[in-house]
Amino acid sequence: MPPKTRQPNAPLIRSRKPDALGWADVTPKAQFLNRRQLMAAGAAGLGAIAAPGLLKAASPYSTDAEANTLKEITSYNNFYEFGWDKGDPAAIADQLTTDPWSIEIAGMVDKPGTYDIADITKTAPIEERIYRFRCVEAWSMVIPWNGFQLSALLDRVGVQSGAKYVAFQTLLRPDEMPGQRAGGIDWPYVEGLRLDEAMNPLTLLATGIYGEPMPNQNGAPIRLVVPWKYGFKSIKSIVKITLTDTQPPTTWNILQPREYGFYANVNPTVDHPRWSQATERRIGGGLFGARQETFMFNGYGDEVADMYAGMDLAKNY
Repeated sequence: MPPKTRQPNAPLIRSRKPDALGWADVTPKAQFLNRRQLMAAGAAGLGAIAAPGLLKAASPYSTDAEANTLKEITSYNNFYEFGWDKGDPAAIADQLTTDPWSIEIAGMVDKPGTYDIADITKTAPIEERIYRFRCVEAWSMVIPWNGFQLSALLDRVGVQSGAKYVAFQTLLRPDEMPGQRAGGIDWPYVEGLRLDEAMNPLTLLATGIYGEPMPNQNGAPIRLVVPWKYGFKSIKSIVKITLTDTQPPTTWNILQPREYGFYANVNPTVDHPRWSQATERRIGGGLFGARQETFMFNGYGDEVADMYAGMDLAKNY
């Protein structure tokens, strides 16, 4: 179990200009964490005016790996709604309107409806977690996310018996997301998890990075983070969540089922048909930096392996 060393963060739902740099771009991680701890200690003295649940205990799930800088995290992205090049989202995503924002929750829940994101976040136990983030293209980052457990939201709306899966849908707005005007993908982007995966305490709905609001190119204002799966499972800019008793369609599994399975668990023993997944390149280590070993379940096996006991993970990839 990773050590309990991280400090929580308040809800973050504001838009942030993509060219506005924060001190996390240049501040070493240790200084960043010390500053956050001092801020949290000061905020504790303002408890009379702070909203309930904004200050929580440090997360037990954070990694000790050195975090990437905010600049690295926000300049190298897969967000095909804004283009296929990894620099396109940072260059184009500033045109996306993220305020106001709401999420429709539908299907097998007791309290279906459309929920304003401010209402969701003000009652959620926001915390900071530093997660390894691994993409199927064999590159990785370490990202300090701010968010809350998806299970907290699902508990709030009441999951009905018989529900087995959670389906997610991204915003469809081609006038602001030019990639949606191109071919190649049947928009909007959709993803899904098995219910036990969605309820796992590692699974986050993230609203920020490095103590700042979620940048548009990273999935503002709210996105999924499932750290033991490849990055394409962590759907961005969510507008709809549906509880269902049948496995939902997912975008990359529809496009290339041989290459992208429904589960998409990080597994160094199962190669992508076009490249090995046994090693990965850490972003920030230089173009020709040494590759490093890929860990099963991205290193989170202690928390998630039991969910797949008895499954053939080469077949259920």
